[in-house]
Amino acid sequence: MKKILIVNGPNLNLVGEREPGIYGSDAMPNIIKKAIAFAGSKGFECTYFQSNHEGEIIDKLHASRLEYSGIVLNAGAFTHYSYAIRDAISAIKIPVVEVHLSNVFAREEFRHTSVIAAVCKGSVSGFGANSYILAVQALTL
Repeated sequence: MKKILIVNGPNLNLVGEREPGIYGSDAMPNIIKKAIAFAGSKGFECTYFQSNHEGEIIDKLHASRLEYSGIVLNAGAFTHYSYAIRDAISAIKIPVVEVHLSNVFAREEFRHTSVIAAVCKGSVSGFGANSYILAVQALTL
């Protein structure tokens, strides 16, 4: 069975209580549960990893190349400045879909730039909890 990994970066463990006007009130465990169920309905096994630490995310990306056929990545604030995560995505040679709950282009200007986008298969943002389902769907096509 093909496998998808969902990776979340810093502060995303607080979704549901952190700035609900921006990120919604649905807690991240519920969002992930729905994305995993959707992946299962498409015949994919799906697992989840979250870390607030850049190095742990990089280590997980490196390890994923041996086990997963694709990754959904919400790098959080690392999206805008982590060239180390960008290089890890480029190195692993499996498709990565960048995902964001909010429409980053409707927010602060610094959020308009993604240093990881150029090495990702695509990007989904602005659809709230459904952003994760759309990103998983992109990997199942």
